[in-house]
Amino acid sequence: MKLLQLPARAGLWCAAALAAALGVGAAAVSAETGEAARANAAHGSNASGALLPRDSRDAAVFRGGLVYANYCVTCHGINADGNGRAARLHTPRPANLRASDKNDAYIGLIVRKGGETLGRSPGMPPWAEELTDEQIGDVVAFVRSVNMQNYSR
Repeated sequence: MKLLQLPARAGLWCAAALAAALGVGAAAVSAETGEAARANAAHGSNASGALLPRDSRDAAVFRGGLVYANYCVTCHGINADGNGRAARLHTPRPANLRASDKNDAYIGLIVRKGGETLGRSPGMPPWAEELTDEQIGDVVAFVRSVNMQNYSR
């Protein structure tokens, strides 16, 4: 598995802040250090700091929050509403992921191939060369968790 390029503590802090803002519930992880932090960065943790089963949806959402915090938040924003710091630089503006009506397969495709390939915004870069399939699946799970429509796969 390709790990994120942040120190474990910084990545967990980002995930904890993002989770708290979006109500995902991982605020307790920000105080972790050392081996536990590295394990939780790889597998995810719940609000009590306990490890989540690696293949659980909660773990995928947690890991997806880390990916989102590192790659997506600048444009899509901390609230996933398309109002990130760089959003004003794009026309059209980044998608509001909280109100998206797209299914998981489409979200994964647009993350992999970028917006222009799918006839959408050229400002959405393709991430297939940067992110692993697991990271893309995790970010899709995270987007689904914050989506108000909560469409199924």
